[in-house]
Amino acid sequence: MTTPPRLQLAGITKRYPGVVANDGVALTVQPGEIHAVLGENGAGKSTLMKIIYGAVKPDAGELRFDGQPVHVRSPQEARQLGIAMVFQHFSLFETLSVAENVWLGLARALPLAEVARRITETAAAYGLDIDPARPVHTLGVGEMQRVEIIRALLANPRLLILDEPTSVLTPQAVDKLFVTLRQLAAEGCSILYISHKLHEIRALCSACTVMRGGKVTGVCDPRAESNASLSRLMIGAEPPALEHHERAPGAPVLQVSQLALKRESPFGVDLHDVALEVRAGEVVGIAGVSGNGQRELLFALSGEDRRAPAASISIAGQPAGHLPPQRRRALGLHFVPEERLGRGAVPEMSLAHNLLLTRREAVGRLGWLRTGALKAQAADIIGRFRVKAAGPGAPARSLSGGNLQKYIMGREIDARPKLLIVSQPTWGVDVGAAAQIRAEILALRDAGCAVLVVSEELDELFEICDALHVIAKGQLSPAVARQGATVEQIGEWMSGLWHGDVQRHLNRMEPHDREAAHAAP
Repeated sequence: MTTPPRLQLAGITKRYPGVVANDGVALTVQPGEIHAVLGENGAGKSTLMKIIYGAVKPDAGELRFDGQPVHVRSPQEARQLGIAMVFQHFSLFETLSVAENVWLGLARALPLAEVARRITETAAAYGLDIDPARPVHTLGVGEMQRVEIIRALLANPRLLILDEPTSVLTPQAVDKLFVTLRQLAAEGCSILYISHKLHEIRALCSACTVMRGGKVTGVCDPRAESNASLSRLMIGAEPPALEHHERAPGAPVLQVSQLALKRESPFGVDLHDVALEVRAGEVVGIAGVSGNGQRELLFALSGEDRRAPAASISIAGQPAGHLPPQRRRALGLHFVPEERLGRGAVPEMSLAHNLLLTRREAVGRLGWLRTGALKAQAADIIGRFRVKAAGPGAPARSLSGGNLQKYIMGREIDARPKLLIVSQPTWGVDVGAAAQIRAEILALRDAGCAVLVVSEELDELFEICDALHVIAKGQLSPAVARQGATVEQIGEWMSGLWHGDVQRHLNRMEPHDREAAHAAP
């Protein structure tokens, strides 16, 4: 007898007001198969995964697991079947520790100390370094993603669903994760893999189901496809090539010198003598493994942490280390945080009202809101950035992760900032949207805006940046021109190994050039 499919879906349909998220979806996953689900933002991928995991109830259709029809009514029932899921939007309790969050998804018979021990072992084995005792609210998004992955791995799943698992992981961590996934598949675990990174799908997966507008539009073997052909299957076209025009930058807009801050959390990172400059008409990137001081640096730059000496941070020539966020916005700073829901947008508020977090154009005299202008402004951003939403009145939480990211980026880019600081600009967005966001960043730069990008995607940084830094253990490397940098060099620097490279570079300089380099911030 032939082995039945691990998972088989037929006619899965899910409707929401104004949209059909899944429309008669069929999907088959074999035992030990790594199966990709590919589609642009809003294609219905995440809704389908939540149906399989029991987090969403379908309106119609049948689900079979190992050949048997099942009704998965909750994530608990899914876990009992052997289904584990890593969500794109993390499902973690921020007030609990890493170990407590993992323990909630495992058999309660295990003592917490044993769970902590297993976390440490799994983290070491798979290169997903994490401290089991850390409260989740002290973690960056990359570290939270590690917690989600470890929690899923400890459940010993028979079907593992991964929704954008590598969106904020470094290339080294991605390579280690792929080794783990191939090993799991060899042991019989089936894997459903959602990603917008086409090269990952081609390298990892042996089957691919393509979705568009809630429907399945094709099934293919991604190993036989190119990035271009997968793009055409997913969005109907290839993303346009970026045009990176060489331009001489203008005057400094952001200057950071001798910025040293003690961590506010016992699990945070101290910043050590950070020196940084971003000029008008320039994109500067910061690479690094999550948890090496990015969070602390961004808090200091955005004004959420105002402990820095006034002169250590300068915006448009004005000392700003002590200024609150709204005063920094008045100087031309706009900021996109890495956490979309909760910091980038208020989940329950409409897209129109979320504009008020950073935009004040629709606020009239005495604080009255000009609601018509506010809705028109939101509608313009929705149209320009091709955000899939039910209009300006749609609550932020109703958008898919990628569409919310497009809206938040559009909100800040549309403000025509003098200085834009953005963390993880294309986290979770499809290839077409990523190309558009990167093109908009370059257009801002060409218009004279100074842009600072913090990202864990090295390909992205090499594509849009003029200069690169690396952050490791709270220290910032010297800047290196994009043309003179390599992925291998930046990867080494992410471990804090830039001091030898810098010294070798200085040794090759003429004496007067070496003195100037030492004198530079």
